[in-house]
Amino acid sequence: MNSAASSTGANGATGATGSLRKPSLRERAERLLSVAGPVDPILAAVVVTLVSFGIVMVYSASAIEATVQHKDAQYFLKRQVPFGFVGLGLAWLISRIDYRRYQKASATYGILAIVVVLLVAAIAGFGKTGGGATRWLALGPVHVQPAELAKLSIVIWLAYSLAKKGEDVMKSFALGFLPQLIMALFLMALCLKQPDFGSAVVLLLLTFTMMFIAGAKVGYIMGAAIIGSAAGAALVRFREYRWERIQAWLEMEAHRQDLAYQPFQARMSFGSGEIFGLGLGKGLQILYLPEAHTDFVSAVVGEELGFVGIALLCAAYVTLVVRGVRAAFKAPDDFGTYLAFGISTLFALQVLINLAMAMSLLPTKGLALPFMSYGGSSLLVNAIAAGILLNVSRHARDAEPVADPNATPDPPGVEISKDALA
Repeated sequence: MNSAASSTGANGATGATGSLRKPSLRERAERLLSVAGPVDPILAAVVVTLVSFGIVMVYSASAIEATVQHKDAQYFLKRQVPFGFVGLGLAWLISRIDYRRYQKASATYGILAIVVVLLVAAIAGFGKTGGGATRWLALGPVHVQPAELAKLSIVIWLAYSLAKKGEDVMKSFALGFLPQLIMALFLMALCLKQPDFGSAVVLLLLTFTMMFIAGAKVGYIMGAAIIGSAAGAALVRFREYRWERIQAWLEMEAHRQDLAYQPFQARMSFGSGEIFGLGLGKGLQILYLPEAHTDFVSAVVGEELGFVGIALLCAAYVTLVVRGVRAAFKAPDDFGTYLAFGISTLFALQVLINLAMAMSLLPTKGLALPFMSYGGSSLLVNAIAAGILLNVSRHARDAEPVADPNATPDPPGVEISKDALA
């Protein structure tokens, strides 16, 4: 019996020796890439469609500018396509990683710490300046925008914090409301230092929305929103370039040749597209609309594919958000619910603000359209967020149950039958 036991232990199946054996690299990879059920096929299809359509529109919007500036009509296309493939690969890979692993990382503040270091590095002289702001860090061929990572990291941390506290604690100002607000304000301050006013606003709206869903008192949220609105108005009024943008937005006709040139040309693009558009690749406003392939790519969609194209694009985004909220409702735990709802809210806020800005319903603000605007940093972060959302959909309550990878397994031989619990 002793020899059998030692033999079994040597093989790592049972016994004291086997229990101490370190898992192999393959075993650790298999545990990491734990898959419960299938992903939401509609959600996955929408993500793939948006990334693919975004690459097409980036090429259509940038061909002339690329020819003039870089003597290569496919200059921006050649840079966006690799990010598209990498982004889809990341989304697939992350969709196979159990979302509950981020809960442990949030408990140690690991994700937030990395983002804070990147934000500080960007404003401490290591960042790349463009458009009057220092928002990028050059990591080899990739320019990382820490503010994009901050949006996703605050969602993950809030999901952990809100799930841990529960609805009863969320009614408390000191324990349920103030800690989340302080963390959001800290990240907002780092974004404003770049400066990146748009990202700061998104961070605050994300925090308010998730706290509302978690059961925080509406009075606390409304009070903080009023104070935040007053602070935002002061930041706009007493910073000259921001105030000039507001004036240009209010009097666009008077400033259409200077401060309001870009939003005015974008509005002309939407109008010239009419119902069915001028045809893919046949838009004329890209001759006059600066940086059309970045924050104003939706204006090119409006001109080339018309109202129908914009309506279909909006339908795709609505489907993305609705399926994300569906995954939140079907998540097996509070962390998954808050995580999926937060990511869905993140997508919704960015789309609404970008489209409203491009249509001159809001003042101009640099905020990318998810999966569509040119830029690897935004595309990759959105792909990661979509991958997490897809993984939450794998664990829907109507799918086969899956064990928590962080849970301690029961000792051998200790099993309780359903009949014993009846």
